[in-house]
Amino acid sequence: MTSVTNFDSTKESLQDLLKSISSGKTQLPDFQRGWVWDDNHIKSLIASVSLSYPIGAVMMLQTGNSEVNFKPKPVEGVTLLQTQEPERLILDGQQRLTSLTQSFYLEQPVVTRDIRGKTIKRWYYIDIHKALDPFYDREESIIALPEEKVIKNFRGQVIHDYSTLEKECEAGLFPFTRIFDTAKITEWQMKFLQMNPEEIQEKLQTWNQFSDIIQRFQQYQIPLIILRKETPKEAVCQVFEKVNTGGVPLTAFELLTATFAADDFNLRKDWEARKTRLFQQKVLKSNQSTDFLQTISLLATYDRKRENADVPISCKRKDVLKLSLQEYQKWAEPATAGYETGAKFLFSQNIFSERDLPYRTQLVPLAAIYAILGDKVHNDSIRKKIAQWFWCGVLGELYGSTIETRFAKDVQEVLEWINGGNPPSTVQDANFSPTRLYTLRTRNSAAYKGISTLLLREGGQDFRSGETVTVQMYFDDQIDIHHIFPSAYCTTKSIERGRCDSIVNKTPLSAKTNRMIGGNAPGSYLERIQKNTGITKERMDEILHSHVIDPESLRLNDFDSFFEKREEKLLSIIENAMGKPIARPAVNHPIY
Repeated sequence: MTSVTNFDSTKESLQDLLKSISSGKTQLPDFQRGWVWDDNHIKSLIASVSLSYPIGAVMMLQTGNSEVNFKPKPVEGVTLLQTQEPERLILDGQQRLTSLTQSFYLEQPVVTRDIRGKTIKRWYYIDIHKALDPFYDREESIIALPEEKVIKNFRGQVIHDYSTLEKECEAGLFPFTRIFDTAKITEWQMKFLQMNPEEIQEKLQTWNQFSDIIQRFQQYQIPLIILRKETPKEAVCQVFEKVNTGGVPLTAFELLTATFAADDFNLRKDWEARKTRLFQQKVLKSNQSTDFLQTISLLATYDRKRENADVPISCKRKDVLKLSLQEYQKWAEPATAGYETGAKFLFSQNIFSERDLPYRTQLVPLAAIYAILGDKVHNDSIRKKIAQWFWCGVLGELYGSTIETRFAKDVQEVLEWINGGNPPSTVQDANFSPTRLYTLRTRNSAAYKGISTLLLREGGQDFRSGETVTVQMYFDDQIDIHHIFPSAYCTTKSIERGRCDSIVNKTPLSAKTNRMIGGNAPGSYLERIQKNTGITKERMDEILHSHVIDPESLRLNDFDSFFEKREEKLLSIIENAMGKPIARPAVNHPIY
């Protein structure tokens, strides 16, 4: 019967493991981040080994799978005289193994950090006398010395000097750089015993006891979990994320970076250049490397499907991880251009910054669709269909979960729709319930940000300046969503908090206008704004209508009438954006 297990469990001596690391037979995959353990962590780790305490299992990946071809790199501090192809890569245990390799196997001080995070260089020793004294905790016997192996007082005067073999032996400080070298141990032992001939018997007894601690290091076994080379890349990614809970989360981008590096392509450098280009558009500043790769996966699988109808369009992690370097290079520029065109589309919809972008994730299929369409995007009928699809996704709140499957359907179905097919699932599935208006109260909701944007798209003008909000005014005047009937006023009038804070009672206004409104009654603040700015009543009515606000209700401070009329107007705007009717209940029963 064939085993379906993709890993083996075994043990390996610490000495053999560190030797394998120092020789380059065991290395790190390029996606592993830098070594970060501090001095206290290192001393605690060494103390645990000296007591034969477990320090946890180490997980490694066998090399040799052409589909999981990560670029390797030596453990930090290890210098290889020539390029060495590793036999295995460390997935979990980097911090522990790097700490032990640098402390025991390299003839150089360990570069670490002190308690304040400052970079320091340290040699690690064990104080023989403290290690053998039961009244000392073992960790107290692990000594870290500065690079020059001398300790100075605050005036810079040397108070302890351990810079020679003789001085180490005299102080009883055994260096861990000798722990696995029999000849060096013997050299240190002979010097230790010869230091004071009259104390030879006492020293010999001390050394014999200390030899037991040395043997603990030499005989120490570390549990190993070895992922076989047949393990697929997606499984490596998932395993790494589960075992690396204390480190930087591993993304598909990190894995592909390591994979492409094996072909001498720097994915991170390429993405940084593209990110700089994309981030020139404020609305794209929340875009992430994984979003970009998902767009490329959609394009690559769409391209494959044109040659083989059975190939599914997809951007799930396993599909992103299967991207070849050739596919990335083919589609990276079209994807970049797709995002740039997407930014122009968002501007045309009055979405000016990433803060007001309803769904960052919806840009993934949008960029792919634009990349495939190319110059056709300027066709008016195509623009209208894309806008309808976009707003159905936003107002139907369809991108909150299981989005990869929807992305794939979006690309195929929107393009088919543009070519005369049926409306895509996103348009057909979208639904907006009138009662949803009552529960939209914060920016945490995509629909909340979407409705605010639609008010700007309708030509919403600022109460104070009368200007229609453009991108320049948006940033210069700090446009944000504010209450129409101020929160403080609603409190004094015992208006339900839910109604007060709902999107029905909010609209985009400048910071200056909002300060003029304060907590006053609408009739009062409108009169003051008109007086201070010279705006006539008739002109103010026009401005209020641009926000679908009934002027008469507002001037009379009639919240109920205002709320009912604006609710209906907002539903009409939403219907227009989604291109489909909203069913009104016979009687509204708001949930506040």
